[in-house]
Amino acid sequence: MLGPCTGKDARRCRIVPHRGGVRARNHVGLGFVFGSRSSKEEKAAAADKVSADLSQPRDPQAPKGRPTPKRAVAQSQRKAVVASTGNRKEDAKRARERRRAEMAKQREALANGDERYLPTRDKGPVRRFVRDFVDSRFSVAEMFLPLAVVILVLSMVRQPAIQNIALLLWLGVIALIILDSVGLVFRLRKALSERFPNEPRRGAVAYGLMRTLQMRRLRLPKPQVKRGERP
Repeated sequence: MLGPCTGKDARRCRIVPHRGGVRARNHVGLGFVFGSRSSKEEKAAAADKVSADLSQPRDPQAPKGRPTPKRAVAQSQRKAVVASTGNRKEDAKRARERRRAEMAKQREALANGDERYLPTRDKGPVRRFVRDFVDSRFSVAEMFLPLAVVILVLSMVRQPAIQNIALLLWLGVIALIILDSVGLVFRLRKALSERFPNEPRRGAVAYGLMRTLQMRRLRLPKPQVKRGERP
């Protein structure tokens, strides 16, 4: 027998006909609903935590993790975050304006050496010392591009003697750059170990070598010391 749940009452009892009898539908448990809501809240909290971690730039010399920001820096970062308006277009517009303002400050910092708005790879006293150390000396590598253009022009002349001169000049430039770079590595490592014995110096020497490959007037951040001046 079907019992009291027949006719119109069958809908209330969620009974559907089935071959060989009747079968009640499976009810959706309330635990599933509340569980999904709690999982969504946990995912949102995790996303907020990740975005907060990503908003803080990592120190390039830090071996792992991120340094604890100062209170003034943390407050300025919190003020810089604009609350969502609920409108995707308006939020995207504000984000673009914020990025343009940050890029403008970064370009200005690259020109005047303002430490607050420099890119992460250029921040810190170690990187500033490396820049000053490189900029205070003449490097053969900074003349690589002009000499390469001269050698290329000489090699295009259809005379064997001039082409041989261009080849010898090219080999000489490469040898001088290697010797000068090796000497710079030893001097820079010694200066860093004396000046910053307890500071992380990972990647500082390579940073200095890459700077020597740029012409002095084209270097960014701009040189803050003159040639011959001690950093």
